[in-house]
Amino acid sequence: MPRFAANISLLFAELPFLDRFPAAENAGFEAVEILFPYDIAAKNTRRALLANGLELVLINAPPPNYTGGTPGYAAIPGGEDRFQRDIRRVMRYAEQLKPEHIHIMAGYEQGPGAQASFVRNLQWAADQHPNQKFTIEPLNAGAQPGYFLNDYDLAADILTAVDRVNVGLQFDSYHAQVIHGDAAGIWERFHPLVTHAQIGAAPDRSEPAPGPIDFPSLFAAMDGCGYRGWVSAEYDPSTPRTVQSLHWMR
Repeated sequence: MPRFAANISLLFAELPFLDRFPAAENAGFEAVEILFPYDIAAKNTRRALLANGLELVLINAPPPNYTGGTPGYAAIPGGEDRFQRDIRRVMRYAEQLKPEHIHIMAGYEQGPGAQASFVRNLQWAADQHPNQKFTIEPLNAGAQPGYFLNDYDLAADILTAVDRVNVGLQFDSYHAQVIHGDAAGIWERFHPLVTHAQIGAAPDRSEPAPGPIDFPSLFAAMDGCGYRGWVSAEYDPSTPRTVQSLHWMR
């Protein structure tokens, strides 16, 4: 079976944030990911990780926009200065939290300029921080209307153009299924590019269960191709308590 991590922004959400770390460890997870860790002092999050023997496998960039400005990020033409400021802020957290991966979000933009901006910004981040691994992830248009990176073929083209060893693909079974109708087929095509993976059912992003995605076969395919990265449970539990939704791990 793959190495499973818990996305504690979604899992164990019935608990206060710092209580989610021991809950994840007690449930059998050895690693966690956090979508946006910026509201909690990094030293407190780091202490919770260490106290429970957990690795931090991923955080998202950018930090929340507290100024009320227009949302945007790496694929926004003309936004290079803002991108670079935000990456510097993110890396201050990363220096303390030591995430294996940072997911760089594309933002909400369309047109040919968006792809060129995304490529340039990813190259800058990768070159400035060569020891940090970064990922990009296609998100489905239903969940994220107007999001630039909404297709796995587009992601592959961008990674080819970026051409940096520390920038890889983030696979998510839920988004892959909704975008392309075949999460397993997307894994088969693109797994050589994948450096981090996430799982959730489609179409409701709940826990893995019988349905359009055959999770036992997907897990077997991950093992069979030699994937050794983390597979994060990133879903909205359909049960009142997260532990009740973890039957898929057994």
